[in-house]
Amino acid sequence: MSENREIEIMQSVYDKNDQVASQINESLTNNGIYAINVMGAPGAGKTTSLIQIIRRLTDVTSYVIEGDIEADFDTKTLQSLGVKAIQINTGGACHLDSPLIGAAVDELKISDGILFIENIGNLVCPAEFMIGEHAKMLISTVTEGSDKPYKYPLAFEKADLILLNKCDLLPYIDFDEDFFMKGVRALNQTAPVIKVSGKTEEGYEKVVEWIVEKTRSLQK
Repeated sequence: MSENREIEIMQSVYDKNDQVASQINESLTNNGIYAINVMGAPGAGKTTSLIQIIRRLTDVTSYVIEGDIEADFDTKTLQSLGVKAIQINTGGACHLDSPLIGAAVDELKISDGILFIENIGNLVCPAEFMIGEHAKMLISTVTEGSDKPYKYPLAFEKADLILLNKCDLLPYIDFDEDFFMKGVRALNQTAPVIKVSGKTEEGYEKVVEWIVEKTRSLQK
């Protein structure tokens, strides 16, 4: 009679990814490069927000690693504006991982400045993986509904900065801001929540102030 045995898997499936992410983070830090992992659902305004932010970062070079399952529309838009951007297509994977980022960083030849990594449009998988960043910036929108912190808690829990986008539409839609903030603060007591609008450009100066402060603290 055969004996059933339980085998405990001691090594996390995330170990290799996390090891590479740690190496990327250390290299970027040693070179004074601040990296931000930009997360949000499809259509949240990630690229639009990056354009607004980068336009205001006039004293520093900005780089963008653009992640998509397919296509390169956003990368071409950024490049047309003079931004140093590179495309990663995952071909189906719902998030970027650190080996992909490491290769892209090498290809970009970053010497100094700020690196924005626009992750795949998804509120689940990107929050689970470190990819060498110093901070996670989550972009949520009023059009998605005020229940998103309750439905996708990990993204809000892990975020270092939260942008509430499309706030110009608040007078026209049913969005319970108090309910939204209650959900956010139940998960995350410290991340600033900044109301922005890609259309009216509201709020992005505050976002840039936060980024500049973090960048300076890295360089001390």
